[in-house]
Amino acid sequence: MGLDPNDPRPPYQQVANSLRAAILTRTFQPGDKLPSGPQLAERYGVARMTVQQAIRLLRDEGLVISRQGSGVFVRERTERPVGLRPHLERAFEAAHVSVDFAGFSGETLHGAISEPIDKIRAGRLRPASVSVRLLVPDPAVPWSLPARVEDMADSPAFRARADRIMRRHALAVVDAVTELNELGLVEDARAEVRVQPAVPLFKLYVINEAEAFFGYYPVDKHDVQLDGERVPVWDLLGKDAVLFHHAADGDPESIGAQYVRQSRMWFDSLWNTVARPLAP
Repeated sequence: MGLDPNDPRPPYQQVANSLRAAILTRTFQPGDKLPSGPQLAERYGVARMTVQQAIRLLRDEGLVISRQGSGVFVRERTERPVGLRPHLERAFEAAHVSVDFAGFSGETLHGAISEPIDKIRAGRLRPASVSVRLLVPDPAVPWSLPARVEDMADSPAFRARADRIMRRHALAVVDAVTELNELGLVEDARAEVRVQPAVPLFKLYVINEAEAFFGYYPVDKHDVQLDGERVPVWDLLGKDAVLFHHAADGDPESIGAQYVRQSRMWFDSLWNTVARPLAP
């Protein structure tokens, strides 16, 4: 199980990718103990420090847990709070990359997708295709939330503010992805924003049709500057949304596989029916 000498990725990433694949395909079952550091170093023909870096990467992704004096174990649950960034960066190592986002503004996606796009520009990643779809609420129609605290009324001024924020982040993602195509770095790179009539109370990411990340938007009182005055509103706090990760594995009937499949079906049902392209 030595590493591929023609693979441009650092050895620790290659080791992490091999172990990650074994975990996601249930070669290593939840609760299983991984081979020891020396055993993995011998298996892959690398230094122990390289194995430690690979394990640290998997731990940051929430796939494994280290137990003092006992070793490294596969996490018992596939549904767990995680950070989006490491999973999204890893997804761009695939030949065909797809990212579907449903939520409020795309601000988190904008931040997380910058690193893999920079790696494509630098020639460190070479996917054959990249597809990104963003589904956001239509700012041209009244919203039930966010709403003014005083009377629960829709605020056109708030919608205008949210529209500016959404366009800043969502259109930045579109520009960055389509530029890859224009520069000849990716043969087929496309991104699109569509608006839908309902206000989402959660955010959802479906990545490479193999992983889904879901998190609820907490609602809280928030003073916002609107039309020159501070107005208290019941706001949706996207940055406070904890994401839970569901991964498809080798079993099409597993909870993870079904969750990813249903998430993609839900997204497509909105995208292909009531969603409309974002107006200029």
